[in-house]
Amino acid sequence: MAKRILIVDDEPRYLRLLEANLRTEGYEVTTAQDGVQALDVFSAQPIDLVLLDVMMPRLDGFGTCQRLREFSNVPIVILTARGEEQDRVRGLDLGADDYLVKPFSATELLARVRAVLRRAQPPAEPGQARFFTHDDLKIDFARAEVWRGEEAISLSATEYRLLLQFAHNIGKILTSEELLTSVWGVEYKNDKEILWVSIARLRQKLEEDAHNPRHIVTRSGLGYLMPPTEA
Repeated sequence: MAKRILIVDDEPRYLRLLEANLRTEGYEVTTAQDGVQALDVFSAQPIDLVLLDVMMPRLDGFGTCQRLREFSNVPIVILTARGEEQDRVRGLDLGADDYLVKPFSATELLARVRAVLRRAQPPAEPGQARFFTHDDLKIDFARAEVWRGEEAISLSATEYRLLLQFAHNIGKILTSEELLTSVWGVEYKNDKEILWVSIARLRQKLEEDAHNPRHIVTRSGLGYLMPPTEA
C-alpha cells in the first residue's frame, strides 16, 4: 500500500513541485496551505509522513510541529528557507525527525523521505527476552513501548531506534558516526547536530535529571553509552 504524505506549504509553486516529485515515486499526496488546515487534514485521514514548511500564515511550521507532537508520533520533516542553525535545532527540539533547507533537489528530497519512512518501520528485534530493564527504565520490545517507572513514555520512531542502539549495546561506547549510521543511515554519518538534539530530547524524556543522566551517558571525545547497572 502506498504511503500517504501530507505537504504543508503556503507557496503554490512548492506544493506543485513537491507533489509532482512524490507522486512520480508512487506516494499518495495530500496538501495543506497552513498549519491550521494541516491539523484538520491530519485528523481526517491516515498520514504516514508530514513535510512541513516553517514560514506560513495563521500557524507556522514550528507551532504545527508542536501541536502534532501533542497527540501523534508521525514522522515530520521540516522544510525551511532559513538555514540558520537555531532554526534547524528548534525544529528538531520540537520533535521533527529531519529537516531540509530550501532550495533542495528532488533527489535530496526523495532520499530524505525514504530515510525517514524507513526509520518509522518497527525495527526487527533479536530473539531475546521480551523486556529490557535499566534501573527505572523498561522497554517492551513486543509492543515497542517504553516506561519510566509507572509512566509510559511517548517516543518518536527515531527516538525509539536510538534508544534501542544503547539497549542492545549496554556498556559499549558508541561513537557519533556509529549511531548516525545505524539509526539515520550512512548518508547522515557526519550530521552530528541531529544526533546532539535527538539525544538531548531523549534524555528529557527518560532521565529523572537530564543534566545528570543515568541511562545515556556522554564519554567526552569518545561517544555515548548506556552503563551497566549494578548487580
